[in-house]
Amino acid sequence: MGKALEGVRVLDMTHVQSGPSCTQILAWLGADVVKLEAPGGDITRGQLRDLPDVDSLYFTMLNCNKRSITLNLKTGEGRRIFTALLPRFDVLAENFGPGALDRMGFPWERLRELNPRLVFASIKGFGEGPYTHFKAYEVVAQAMGGSMSTTGFEDGPPLATGAQIGDSGTGIHTVAGILAALYQREHTGRGQRVSVAMQHAVLNLCRVKLRDQQRLAHGPLKEYPNEEFGDTVPRSGNASGGGQPGWAVKCAPGGPNDYIYVIVQPVGWTPIAELIGRPELAGDPEWSTPEARLGKLDKMFQLIEEWSIAHDKWEVLEKLTAHNIPCGPILSTREIIEDDSLAANEMVVRVAHPQRGEFTTVGCPIKLSDSPVDIERSPLLGEHNEDIYGNELGLASEKVAALKQNGVI
Repeated sequence: MGKALEGVRVLDMTHVQSGPSCTQILAWLGADVVKLEAPGGDITRGQLRDLPDVDSLYFTMLNCNKRSITLNLKTGEGRRIFTALLPRFDVLAENFGPGALDRMGFPWERLRELNPRLVFASIKGFGEGPYTHFKAYEVVAQAMGGSMSTTGFEDGPPLATGAQIGDSGTGIHTVAGILAALYQREHTGRGQRVSVAMQHAVLNLCRVKLRDQQRLAHGPLKEYPNEEFGDTVPRSGNASGGGQPGWAVKCAPGGPNDYIYVIVQPVGWTPIAELIGRPELAGDPEWSTPEARLGKLDKMFQLIEEWSIAHDKWEVLEKLTAHNIPCGPILSTREIIEDDSLAANEMVVRVAHPQRGEFTTVGCPIKLSDSPVDIERSPLLGEHNEDIYGNELGLASEKVAALKQNGVI
């Protein structure tokens, strides 16, 4: 049985994280993704190396299932080769700085002329306007997309989230745009441009905070543990701010990740009261209703923590889930990488690499019943030059060797 995106070809001119995370998803789903790199390679091949002279985990974990070619678009021969390559692809993805491809001689109008069916996907830091030419990184996008101002504790500074919502979050938004454009092309026969800004992707993931910004006009946000409210949504620690209050409570033996996140639904209060040894609170009008508990959420979670601190998080998990109480232990990165269920679901995957040996990476989170994903290693720099330039473009091996000698590939 074929893969979902079998037959779709992607020329991947992206680098670092936001773009490669997008094109890796496409590769996992069956597209033929050819990563086009400058002769020096994606900068992340050498960043944060744990082994000398070997592609870093930064690169290998974002570029699985792809092929690699090298090409210097600053040379005339490189631009001619690129012009010959482009009609062979359905998608071109890039995340250069604004105007970079234009300066190379390939604005959208020229790309569309060379390949009218091309889906041209661009990831930028910001949309059109005063921020257009600002440099964007993961945490810059978090800062300007609404995440940092609402993350952290009320008496502390704004914090970045460990999840890469600016980079990989933008990547998955771009996947959606590319797939939509490919689907529309089936009806129109024409390609189109797909544009996604990192700031916009972060904002889309922070929509509930914009919801609460508007709710502030009608008074304090009762679901938040904060005592005072200004004119903006405050940082509220581990509170979700949603309809069901939740908090991370300590467990034994008290290490940095010995916590479990507990959500208290109305139906869950009676079994919680019994578990923590305070069954009388189930019928106490000062505690028995969500409205009564809303004004003392800090005290409520303190009572739960006085019980949970005597048990480890796995024991607490077992006791709470036995009563259908929503909860989840805080898993450290080590616990995640060693989690049997994640391995069984192919979300933590071991991959062989010819230079670094076996490494662990994240698997595909999108599961299709008719298109299972096989995780393959990332390509070595220029590994597929002979295949693409020789077999597809018909260049003789002597010509390919000369191109390499002259710094074109």
